[in-house]
Amino acid sequence: MSKAARQRSARERLAEERKRQVQKQQRTRRLMITLSGLVIVALAVVITVYFVNKKDTSTYSGALAPATRQSDGAILASKPGAQAPKLELFEDFQCPICHEFENSSGSTIKRLAAEGKVNVLYYPFWLFKQQPDPIRGNSQRAANAALCAPADKWIQYHDTIYKHQPAEGSNGFSNKDLIGWAKDLGFATPQFQQCVNGNQKQSQIDSMTNYAETTRKVTGTPTVFLNGQSMDLNSTLLNAKNLEKAILAAKPAAASSPPSAPAASPSATAKK
Repeated sequence: MSKAARQRSARERLAEERKRQVQKQQRTRRLMITLSGLVIVALAVVITVYFVNKKDTSTYSGALAPATRQSDGAILASKPGAQAPKLELFEDFQCPICHEFENSSGSTIKRLAAEGKVNVLYYPFWLFKQQPDPIRGNSQRAANAALCAPADKWIQYHDTIYKHQPAEGSNGFSNKDLIGWAKDLGFATPQFQQCVNGNQKQSQIDSMTNYAETTRKVTGTPTVFLNGQSMDLNSTLLNAKNLEKAILAAKPAAASSPPSAPAASPSATAKK
C-alpha cells in the first residue's frame, strides 16, 4: 500500500471513530433527557400525592348528631334516645396535637355520634393560660368564641377553628377572624359579635378550666375519657380504627352516673 493510501485509510478510520463518538454522545444526551423527563414526572406525582394526603381533613361533611349546650358550657352531641357509651373530650383549640387528633379521629367520632353509637361531650377549656402570648391569647379567644357560638352550629364552628389553627408561637384566632368564620356559617349575629369582642364568656372559661384541671385532673390535651376511663393518645386517640373498636366495645353509660376520675395521667400533650 502506498504512503498516500495509508494516510487516506488513517484519515478514514479517524473520521469513522469521530462519527462513532458523536453518535455515542448523542445517544447519551437523549438518554439523559429521557431520564430527566421521567424524574420530573415522578417528582410531580410524588408532590401531587403528598398534597392530596396532606389536605386538611378537620372539616367533617357527614351527618351530625343534634348538639345541645349543657349548663356548664359543654356541648353534647347525641342522637335522641341513644343508649350509648359516653365520650368526654377535653381540648384546647391552640393545641397542635388536638388538631392532629381531630384530623385523625374527629370524623369517626362525629359519625358514631350521628349513628347513636356514642354520646360525645366536648369540653373546650383554657389549657395555656399560663403561657406567654401569642399562645395564651390565641387559646383564650378561641375558647371564648366557641362558648359564644350557638349549639346548632357549634360542631361546624369547632371544625372551622381547628382548620385555621395558627402555627405554634404565631398570632392567630383574632376576634375579626373568629367573627368572619361565624359569618361564613351564618350565625354572626350582633349578640355573637358582642360576645366575642367583649370576651363575655370569660367566667365560664374559668369555670370549665377549673373543672378540667381540678375535678377531672386533666394536665394535657387532648384528654379523652370513655365511660370515665382515660384513653391512650398514640394507640387509640390518633388511630381512628382502634378508637372506633374501643367505643363499639364499651357498654352504654348510665345516664345518672357521675364521671369517674382517671386511673392514670392522660397520655397527651403535657402542659406547656
